[in-house]
Amino acid sequence: MNTTFTVIIRREENWYVASCPENHVASQGTSIDEAVWNLKEALALYYEDEHELPERSPVFVTTVEVAL
Repeated sequence: MNTTFTVIIRREENWYVASCPENHVASQGTSIDEAVWNLKEALALYYEDEHELPERSPVFVTTVEVAL
């Protein structure tokens, strides 16, 4: 079975961190592709342990500008 998850990728020093907001699973890599590949493996392992799939609801990711 295949399912789709939302993935957020951010750079932290020399690493790319890929995280999934639906279940708080995260992984990292030295490139975006490696971080996503590692996240896919982490998600597969997470759901091997009988965790229920999250209900699909829209996830909105945006940016805001704040005067500091």
